[in-house]
Amino acid sequence: MIIEQLVTSWIASAAFGLIFNVPKKLLSHCGIVGMIGWIIYVLLVKGRVDSVFATFAAAFFVAVLSQLLARVYKTPMTIFSVSGIIPLVPGGLAYEAMRHVVMNDYNMAIQFAAKAFMISGAIAIGIVFAEVANQIVKIRIS
Repeated sequence: MIIEQLVTSWIASAAFGLIFNVPKKLLSHCGIVGMIGWIIYVLLVKGRVDSVFATFAAAFFVAVLSQLLARVYKTPMTIFSVSGIIPLVPGGLAYEAMRHVVMNDYNMAIQFAAKAFMISGAIAIGIVFAEVANQIVKIRIS
């Protein structure tokens, strides 16, 4: 099961990089970033960590890894981070929220929407924290 998730997350991230015209030689790297982010998320959730915090941690590591690869390959960080974040995006929760709105089950719709909103916020905060950490390291080095 874990191998299937690794392969699927790699394909999703690399395919999203393809949509965004990432240079072909870096597509596999984009897939690896997404795969690492997803495995961190899965391992934390299996370890009974809340999915919002697990998403935050995975997004943080995706952003840090993206910064490192951006330096190595002298490319913008967004090439790796946008593709790498894709497996973490709560599209299924947003779909469920809308489905429950259509079914007039507003209590469940609000629960799903709130969870999707919190996970989306965790992704954003994880990326921001990684950038702050990067800036702190740069200041300490210089």
